[in-house]
Amino acid sequence: MHSSPLIAAPESLHPALWRASQLAQSAVRCLDTGYAALSAQLPGGGWPLGSLTELMLQQPGIGEIRLLRPALQQAARRPVVLLAPPQIPQGLALAALGLPPGQMVWIRNTGNSGDALWAAEQVLRSGCCGALLLWQQQIRNENLRRLHLAAQSGDTLFCLMRPLAAAQDASPAPLRLSLRTAPGGLAISFIKRRGPQRDAPLFLPLPPSLLQRHASVDRPLPVPATARSVLPHLVGG
Repeated sequence: MHSSPLIAAPESLHPALWRASQLAQSAVRCLDTGYAALSAQLPGGGWPLGSLTELMLQQPGIGEIRLLRPALQQAARRPVVLLAPPQIPQGLALAALGLPPGQMVWIRNTGNSGDALWAAEQVLRSGCCGALLLWQQQIRNENLRRLHLAAQSGDTLFCLMRPLAAAQDASPAPLRLSLRTAPGGLAISFIKRRGPQRDAPLFLPLPPSLLQRHASVDRPLPVPATARSVLPHLVGG
């Protein structure tokens, strides 16, 4: 009588392998999303560190900061960089979300995407920041590869915000989600993940935003003149 051969689990052969019917076990450390329903849909059970994560937005300001809030609270033991956001970050509103303004670094949008990409790469390679949020309307695939490679050199939470139409573009990012507004929260679609395809969006309820309530009375975060003037102080260069 012949015994059946043992079949090794794919992840035991290489961390980049996984069964098509199952979520991959992330080879990198993750931060808890703070939302059990979302964490259950992500390889490793959270937002990956040291990796490029893309969030495709129906429009900026639909709740991406509230979505990331639990992870940013964990990452804020080190500086959190907001790079080229479309709106002026409001310190009081961020504090109301549990994000300490003193740990938030705003690098303004100069209109030159090359400057923003250079700054992002310096932040990622320095390893000095807990999180980097970067907003870009257009970005070339070769620049995505550079940023993903730079992210892999450290353990920074790196989220790139792009327009919803960018979901059609190829990308080296292992995790790509699209975010659309929904009554009381967000509808999250899984464009790319290491695991089975999920066709139905995940509805994620979010707490009401405090940003608009404080915007008229709040003071913005301090503005560095340019990325090149603030980064030497930030990364110790």
